[in-house]
Amino acid sequence: MTKNMFGFRSVIAVAGVSLLALTACTGPTGGNTTEGSGSSGGPIVLGTTDKVTFLDPAGSYDNGSFMVMNQIYPFLLNSAPGSADPKPDIAESASFTSPTEYTVKLKPGLKWANGSDLDSKDVKFSFDRQLKINDANGPATLLGNLESVSAPDATTVVFKLKLGNDQTFPQVLTSPAGPIVDDTVFSADKVTDDDTIIKGKAFAGQFTIDTYKKNELISFKKYADYKGLLGPAKSDSVTMKYYADSNNMKLEVQKGSIDVAWRSLTATDIESLKADKNVKVDIGPGGEIRYIVFNFDTMPFGAKTATPDASKALAIRAAMADTVDRKALADQVYKGTYLPLYSFVPAGFTGATEPLKADYGDGNGAPDVEKAKKALADAGVPTPVTLDLQYNPDHYGSSSGDEYAAIKAQLEKTGLFTVNLQSTEWVSYSKQRSADAYPMYQLGWFPDYSDADNYLTPFFSTDNFLKNHYSNPEVQKMISEQLVTNDPAKRTKLIEDIQAAEAKDLSTLPLLQGAQVAVSNVKVKGTKDTLDASFKFRLGVLSK
Repeated sequence: MTKNMFGFRSVIAVAGVSLLALTACTGPTGGNTTEGSGSSGGPIVLGTTDKVTFLDPAGSYDNGSFMVMNQIYPFLLNSAPGSADPKPDIAESASFTSPTEYTVKLKPGLKWANGSDLDSKDVKFSFDRQLKINDANGPATLLGNLESVSAPDATTVVFKLKLGNDQTFPQVLTSPAGPIVDDTVFSADKVTDDDTIIKGKAFAGQFTIDTYKKNELISFKKYADYKGLLGPAKSDSVTMKYYADSNNMKLEVQKGSIDVAWRSLTATDIESLKADKNVKVDIGPGGEIRYIVFNFDTMPFGAKTATPDASKALAIRAAMADTVDRKALADQVYKGTYLPLYSFVPAGFTGATEPLKADYGDGNGAPDVEKAKKALADAGVPTPVTLDLQYNPDHYGSSSGDEYAAIKAQLEKTGLFTVNLQSTEWVSYSKQRSADAYPMYQLGWFPDYSDADNYLTPFFSTDNFLKNHYSNPEVQKMISEQLVTNDPAKRTKLIEDIQAAEAKDLSTLPLLQGAQVAVSNVKVKGTKDTLDASFKFRLGVLSK
């Protein structure tokens, strides 16, 4: 369980939709199909600047790692390309059999690529180890409402929940906490290293991994015995090539050296590629957000600094919110591939509002330096305030450097701030940011599932994944309440109220909302099919 049982996704039961009873269904080409029943194309080569931290689901909670996991691991529930709705994947059915019991029946005869049986023991093992390991950089906090898992027979799994009718639980089973792992390969009490997973052939998704050079090259091979929702992969093999520099990735997709470029080309590159007749640019709905995290212990006047003062720390956060120019970032840095974000829940999700537009700056989204000066003066904060601001140059794309250089320039232009801007590569960054190394720092968020709650519970619960020492009992109460509110209108109002309260606290500073963008050779088919509101990139839909 989580460190604080009243924290992240704990003491909750989620509502907002009616009870789900997910019965047997099939994928695009049938849920029980095998390799011979699907069409196969030539090998696909995909490029990315994302990085893998761990292949073990218990040890990573980032887009680059989860993208690989989606190809190689089975899930109880999943969503078909073009949809964000959870449906049975390797499950035959899934439903609430009581308010606090969610029962899943597995398809019979499932196998891991190493020949071992894939059954209910693996499922129980997968969730038990997530909770036991509870890695600081893992997704175990998504399972805060899970009390226990039982496996009464080889094809039955019963999830016992702390509070009943948790309607986001099916979504959680499709999330980074949901991959099923082989109990004969993975450790029960520690994160398993990549080499052990590869050697053990612990795969049962649409693909297995044939060869693996971490953050250099992964060769995926179609798995003939996958019997899940997604159906057989359309290509026999896919190679994923990793780039340190997006410029090289752009050149190679133009030359045809790679077939698809996925995360992250610069906005300037995307704009120029739209005019290239040899490639196509596909854009899908975006749930991605970019924001600054404030560490309430170590930021200026934070709780563990030499001069702790909560009101002065809040005034600094407010003055930054008054000063930052989101539209300039969207237009000048990202050429319109991102939009200004004035709230904690992005536009398009039920309950999304824009309290930061009204509460900060000029009241219409533009900055207001005089308002920032007043906020600092009223709190007695001497200026200029020195800010140690950290960003990551590789995980969120090379434009992060331009983005944070622009933020530094905007803040310093006021004369109110001096910004020490520093960068760290992702593998170290992901560890250091949760160890209080950065007083304020960049993060991006790719939702685990398509519900406004996924932009609230992970960030603002007492035991949140940010590890930024923020806690507001009233916000926690509203978060817990919206999770158990069946009335859609009442739940929406609670979601709106949480955003308004967070706008006063400013534990994070939202900046931008982005779209999904993939660039591919004109001969490639299927790219657009995977750019949906599940935000999962499916290699299995690609062919040429």
